[in-house]
Amino acid sequence: MSLGSAQSLRIRYEGLFAQTPVEAPAREYPRWVRLGAPVVIIAVVLAVAAGIRVVAGSNPVLSLLAGALIALGGAGVYAAVVRRLDGRPVTELAPGGAVRSLRTGTVVGLGLFTATLAAIVLFGGYRTEGGVSVGGMLTLLGIMAGVAVTEELLFRGVVFGALEELTGTRGALTISALLFGGLHLLNPGATVWGALAIAVEGGLMLGAVYAATRSLWLPIGIHFGWNFAESGLFGTTVSGNDDAPTGLVHGILSGPDALTGGTFGPESSFVAILICSIPTWIYLRRAARAGLLRPRGKTTPTN
Repeated sequence: MSLGSAQSLRIRYEGLFAQTPVEAPAREYPRWVRLGAPVVIIAVVLAVAAGIRVVAGSNPVLSLLAGALIALGGAGVYAAVVRRLDGRPVTELAPGGAVRSLRTGTVVGLGLFTATLAAIVLFGGYRTEGGVSVGGMLTLLGIMAGVAVTEELLFRGVVFGALEELTGTRGALTISALLFGGLHLLNPGATVWGALAIAVEGGLMLGAVYAATRSLWLPIGIHFGWNFAESGLFGTTVSGNDDAPTGLVHGILSGPDALTGGTFGPESSFVAILICSIPTWIYLRRAARAGLLRPRGKTTPTN
């Protein structure tokens, strides 16, 4: 690729996220197309992302490259679809403040999981085995970056937005959280209780963060920070998916399932639910005070 064509591609990509007014679509799409098409398209992106991760395997370099490709590609597809169907700026992925929000979210996600594991350690439910694997940590860094971006684009960007227009914010929070938890039933070793726990501590919490900020960057950062701490740093099972590469250390959980989460991992422990309920309450209260809990039929503003 020539320098000129690469620069042209960069300009076109950055233009997808421009916050200047966008011309309305040339035609008015039916609601079922405008709300349903993005779900199908981003679901296809998730499937493609899964294939890319399989190709990358446990190679740290390939996994980091795959994570970047999935994150950038997924965000680009999302922005293009929103601008095409809705004819509006993609304010939820506005570049301004993106780095700060991602950094803050990552720190929050790391902190929430570290607090969860600290409580498990306090009751003797966690230990490590074997040596340290920097390569494994880097592999999971790439994997979890791609997972955080694509899942947030689908569940908070697309599904939450569509449900909010149909049911209002409260309905969107509840239904999108249940769908988010239900998706994790497809994971190896998944349990119904684990899926419900994910719905509460992940789906509801991240939905509350999105409702209060109307930006995807903070939920993406929290999602990434939690998953990376869980697998990349402390080496525990993520959502029942125990065939992932080993992280920096290999963690072993033991004790009552209510404490450790059992085979599903710490996400299905009561500790995780209690700890994640704190930011959920904070952000729901913030959204209510700011008047961001919308009634049915009111769409997300474009400014």
